[in-house]
Formats: sequence, structure tokens, C-alpha cells
Amino acid sequence: MAERSTAAVDVADNSGDDPLTAKADSAATDGVAEAQDTADTSAQETDGERRTGQQTAITAPELHSGHKLARRYRLEECVTRLDGFSSWRAVDEKLRRAVGVHLLPAHHPRARSVLAAARSAALLGDPRFVQVLDAVEENDLVYVVHEWLPDATELTALLAAGPLEPHDAYQLVSQVSQAMAAAHREGLAHLRLTPGAVLRTSTGQYRIRGLAVNAALRGISAERPQRADTESIGALLYAALTQRWPYENDAHGLTGLPKDVGLIAPDQVRAGVHRGLSELAMRALVNDGATASRQEPPCTTPDELAKAVAAMPRIRPPEPQFPSAPDYQRTTYQQGTYGRPQPRPGTSATQVAPLPPAPLQSRTGKVLKWTVSALLIAALGLGSWQVADRLLDNDKGAEDPKTSETTTTTTGDDQKPKPPPVPLAIQEAREYAPDGSPQSVETVGNTYDDDSSSFWRTKSYIEGPDLVPSVKRGVGIVYDLGALKDVSTASIGLRYHGDHTTVTLYAADALSPSGSVDSMQEIASGRTSATTLKLTAKKPVRSRYVLLWMTAMPQAPQDGYSSAGHKQAITDVAFTG
Repeated sequence: MAERSTAAVDVADNSGDDPLTAKADSAATDGVAEAQDTADTSAQETDGERRTGQQTAITAPELHSGHKLARRYRLEECVTRLDGFSSWRAVDEKLRRAVGVHLLPAHHPRARSVLAAARSAALLGDPRFVQVLDAVEENDLVYVVHEWLPDATELTALLAAGPLEPHDAYQLVSQVSQAMAAAHREGLAHLRLTPGAVLRTSTGQYRIRGLAVNAALRGISAERPQRADTESIGALLYAALTQRWPYENDAHGLTGLPKDVGLIAPDQVRAGVHRGLSELAMRALVNDGATASRQEPPCTTPDELAKAVAAMPRIRPPEPQFPSAPDYQRTTYQQGTYGRPQPRPGTSATQVAPLPPAPLQSRTGKVLKWTVSALLIAALGLGSWQVADRLLDNDKGAEDPKTSETTTTTTGDDQKPKPPPVPLAIQEAREYAPDGSPQSVETVGNTYDDDSSSFWRTKSYIEGPDLVPSVKRGVGIVYDLGALKDVSTASIGLRYHGDHTTVTLYAADALSPSGSVDSMQEIASGRTSATTLKLTAKKPVRSRYVLLWMTAMPQAPQDGYSSAGHKQAITDVAFTG
């Protein structure tokens, strides 16, 4: 079931009369409605999508399992058949991997828009989205081939098990809002961002499927696409916190809110909801009454939402729960049985005869024993004293008192080993841009979120690896350790290797330092061409704020986040003291 639920880019979901999609779907449904999953769903109404009106004039191509496209993609299982198109799980026989395929006839009124949307999504190349691999028109068919993620799980399945933990909900809204902000910067919208369109991989990374393509398949459009996608992200966060859909109608396997009560905050729906995430969900859903009462402006674009998430105190993952050690079972052994073979089951054990008591020693024997022991001790003491006296006499004759030196031996108590390094927890971080031109303010938290797949990246610079001071003296981040700490080492994970990356640590006076880098005390400095860098101070420096200042970056290829040039990205930062 997990493989099927994560397979197709656009497996239909139970949106019901969801206000997020109803207003956009009205122009495309043509008598097709989405209802809750039922046990008697027909073969042509898979994944909760059923037709309530008459069949549309355009029907999906009648293909079967085993059919090949371009002599390469072998269709395996139809997972959606709706409104003239169908979605399949298939196999790419050339690369021997599973893929998903959308199929529709070339004369379909939305065929051209589907091809255009698929090709635009493929050009984005952002790994946070399920990638479009091919978009072809061939033999009166239009088909779109996309990735298939068998190890990922739909958000729908995750929510069926219960609401998410605060850290998981925080990662969901952070990653999805950042991804959609990047897509909108390239002019791409999703417009159908439901729990079925969000997947979580085995590494905890969230990926979005159906960017632009899902909406094109159904003919969905919006006058304000950024606001529509932001509201959808708010609905996802709301559902993750409460396991309820934030509207009156049930949808996506979730129960809607009670009728005639309006949109209420998540922390009023379920006890124990994180207050900051609850307010963030309301800001994204643009509930004017709730946001006004808390004096927080609504978030109307994914970029505004991503910045609001970055401004929140970071929510740490829960501490791992280790199983308690089993109680120690004391074993007693009877005299005379330890080491002996145990009797077979069903046979009686041979009784061990008790040992006879030892005979009592006579009074004369005890006196003789103590007398001999005392004489031996006295003889040994006398001999030791004579030997020591002779050695001292020899030392006095050979040693000159004027030139003698006193040697002090340090005992084990005085030679205390150095304490092991202690990890220093990072409480907050902020980008440092004294010239007023930051790099990526909203992704600073990715440098210490315990997730190696997320990162903060710089912009691309033509000249390098050393930055030109007249253009940029350096780029950096200030970390808050929460209190004054002795900083001795730093471990920095980097994304790009090659050339040289130069990093220097400074002791700053605040998250937004008042002075320039030249006025700060240097802690340590280093240079590397690898993807890891460890800096060690000659002597620990006591400071609450630590500035990581980068002045040289390697030549790196274009990767979908920024253009090619000299750039660097930081994945993990850790301090010890």
C-alpha cells in the first residue's frame, strides 16, 4: 500500500468541497466530484475519485498493463483514471527503475497546457520536488514521465496515524514553504497542494509532487496563485497539528471542523499544540479575526511564510527514548552444586552429602602460630631498617649539599586529565551582512538543524576563490550559544569542494554585531578544499556569540539553487568547548 500511495505524482485525493480547491476546480470538474474513499470504489474511480455526473465527452486512452511507450516505459498499474487522463505506475526498462506516467489523448483540450507545465517544472531542477523526467507527444498520445519514490510516505498516510510531533510539523512547514517560495520565484505555482501531494522520505525530507502538472491536468487556475499556495500550506500545517481539516467538510481522510463555528486556532482544537505553530497556521490561512487578536500580520506568499518560520525559535527534535535496562537477576548457588552437571528433567537430583566440620584447633597451636608470625615480622622490619640506613649513609657521602637538587614527584591526584570537549548548543542564528546585502536569510536555521540534507547557501560570484573586497569582503552567520561559553573547536560541513574555502571564527558582541570584523577577537581560522572543515583555537575564547566569516569559496556548478560561479553552502555547524 505504501508503494502505491507514493507512486503517482497525481493520485487523486478526497478533497470533497475543500474551499482551497473547489474555487479553482469549478472550471475543470465537468461533472466530476471527489468524495471520500469507499469500499466499493470501481476500477475507473481509484483512490477516492468517483464520477457523480455523466461521462465527459473525452475519455482516457484505453491502454492496458504491459503496453510500452517509446519502446521503453512499460505500464504496470493504473492508479487514476479521471476526466480524460489516466495515471500509471510504470517501469523504465532502459534504466531499470520505477517511474510514474500521466497519459491523455493529444486532442484533449488541456494537452498543450500539460506539456508546457511539465517542461517548465522539469527546467526548475529543484530536488525538493518530484522531478519530471520526460514530456512527449507521440502517436496521438501526450504523456508525462516523473519520478517514483517507493521509500517515501504520503502525508495522508502519516496523518491517518495521528497528528505530527511539533518538530515534524515544524520541518514540514519550513521545507514546503521554502520549496514553494523557490518555485514561485521561477514563475511556477502548484495550486493543488494537498496532503496527497506531499511525501516524506526515509531520511525525513519532505518532497512535493505534481508542481504545475496537477493543476494543468485538471484545468485549475487562480488569480492569486501565491496566496492560494500559501493557504494550502497553512491547511497542511493545520492538519499536521490537529489531524483535522480546517474546513467544515471532511477531506483527505480527515474530519472537518464542526459546522457554524468558523475557523478556530489549532491550539483550541487539540490540547498540547505548539502555540507558535498554531499562530503560524492561522497567519497562512489568512483568518483576519484570529491574526488581528494576536497582532500578527497574515502571510500571503510562500516567501513571507518561509521568513515567518525562520523567525521562530527553532523546535528541536524530541530526545531519543532508550529502553530501560532489565533488572539484575541474582543467582544463588548451593554448596556443592556449582560446576556440577544438572539432573535431567524428570529425574531426582542426587543429594549432596554435607561436609564434616573442620576439627577445632587446640589452644597451644594458636599460641605457637601467633608467636612465629610475630618473630617473622620483627625480623623483616629489622632487616629493612638496616638496609635503608646503609643506603642513606652512602648517599650522604656521595652527594654535595651545595649542588644537590630537590626532585618533586607528582602523584596521580595532581596529574588530572583534561576534561573531554563539551558540545555547545546553538540557541539561535542570524546572517551577518554589514554591507546590507544578505545571502539567504530564511535558510540560516538549516546550518544547525541536525539535517545534513538542508543547507544555507551563498550567492554566486564571478571572481574567486577569494572574494574581491570592493565587491564583497565576506559572508557570515552569527551563532548564539545562550550564555558565555569557552569556545575551543568548530566543525563545519560544506556542500561544495574544490579550490579553497576559507573560514574564520570571531567572538562577537551580539547577534547583530555593533562593530566590524576587524574589531572582533579571532578564535580560529582555517582553509580547506574538502567538504568538511575543523577549526581549533590555540586557546579557548570565552564568548556567547560566535561569528562564522567566510572570505573564499570554490568554483561550483549550477545546481538548481543558484547559477554557476564561486559559491559555498553550509550544511552543519557544531561548536565544542
